[in-house]
Amino acid sequence: MKKFKDFAKENILDGEKCRMDDIINQEVKIVGCAIKNSRYSKNNSGKYLTIQFEHNNKKQIAFTGSDVLIEQMEKYSEEMPFLATIRKINRYYSLT
Repeated sequence: MKKFKDFAKENILDGEKCRMDDIINQEVKIVGCAIKNSRYSKNNSGKYLTIQFEHNNKKQIAFTGSDVLIEQMEKYSEEMPFLATIRKINRYYSLT
């Protein structure tokens, strides 16, 4: 009999939920992400990002519609895990 985990390709991100503003200007270890279509479409892409990271030895997740972060994660997700600092520049978030 097959096991679900052997054929399922879904990326399940777990961890304590936190707000993006709670980790601004702090270095975190990015360990996972998922980009999906948003029902609310407040941004240009119509997508939202779930980002999984480790901070202070705790696994956490945060959600954002930041087009800049979405583009960065689409471009660099194959490099995970990596250390990054999330900055808020004017009205948007960016990895540095």
